[in-house]
Amino acid sequence: MSAAPDHTPTMARMSLGERLAPHAPVLLVIGLMLLGLIAIPATSSWLTLTVSGLAMGMMIFIMASGLTLVFGLMDVINFGHGAFVSVGAFVGVSFLLLLEHMTGASALALNLTALMVAIVGAMAATGLMGWAFERVIVKPVYGHHLKQILVTMGGLIVVEQLIIVLWGPEEIYITRPEALKGAITFAGAALEKYRLVAVAIGIVIFAAMRFVLRRTKIGLIVRAGVENGEMVEALGYRLRMVFIGVFIAGSALAGLGGVLWGLYQEVITAHMGNQTMILVFIVVIIGGLGSVEGCFIGALLVGLMQNYVAFLEPKAALISNIALMVAILMWRPMGMIPVVKAK
Repeated sequence: MSAAPDHTPTMARMSLGERLAPHAPVLLVIGLMLLGLIAIPATSSWLTLTVSGLAMGMMIFIMASGLTLVFGLMDVINFGHGAFVSVGAFVGVSFLLLLEHMTGASALALNLTALMVAIVGAMAATGLMGWAFERVIVKPVYGHHLKQILVTMGGLIVVEQLIIVLWGPEEIYITRPEALKGAITFAGAALEKYRLVAVAIGIVIFAAMRFVLRRTKIGLIVRAGVENGEMVEALGYRLRMVFIGVFIAGSALAGLGGVLWGLYQEVITAHMGNQTMILVFIVVIIGGLGSVEGCFIGALLVGLMQNYVAFLEPKAALISNIALMVAILMWRPMGMIPVVKAK
């Protein structure tokens, strides 16, 4: 018997680039913030714009997170997702108008209670609408992408016209709850109270989604279904019911995003959901299909980029996020944190 070779096993050391690669999306957000700090002369202006960008990013994330799971799990291109944003905004504002005695009070607790009631009402309405939308419009066209685009766009147009019938064609101007108006001063920067609340809500939603997807059985099924739906069904799980649940949850989150976005803009229209879909699709694409984490980071990048560029060069703000998407796709063609392969 020959002797074992006389050598000491060695492990190849990873280069710095290989060690940093998994954290590159997060580092990209930090890098963008540092670039903004360098480019914007006043630190107070940078802080104000950063909070504004984070708030905008959080709201876009809430609207986009459900859509990215629908893309990844159901392979459905839902161009009607904006309808849930619009309906959520109108239902939420209707609740706020009914609770005007609470929103007009100076007590923060009453204002937040009214806001929570509006959010719950909007999410319930859009969740129910999402169930009907999936049953009537999406179900017949599973597996047919061109038909999905056509029928979901048709559904969006129908919903927009129904909003006009129910609430009228005019823009509705709204005011934020009394305690959420104005700003607080920190380090010489004016930070709007409502934007701070939007950041907090976005962080809570992201943490909750991450917990459900990472720590619960239903989350495990959803993640497995995104990566290999056929295997999940072969194990005996009814992935079809999971499809419906994810679609309803995504619709409800879009409704929540609609309420927050309406208060952010302080005006709502029947077409507001359609107008936000450009940013939502950019976030879904650069984040990676089916990735909640990628969607979250992509939304922060979009929000920060929009605010920094609008301050430095307003005319360039229109194309800044398109340029961001192109740059990221050239770097990572399937998005920053892809979960599923391109279909």
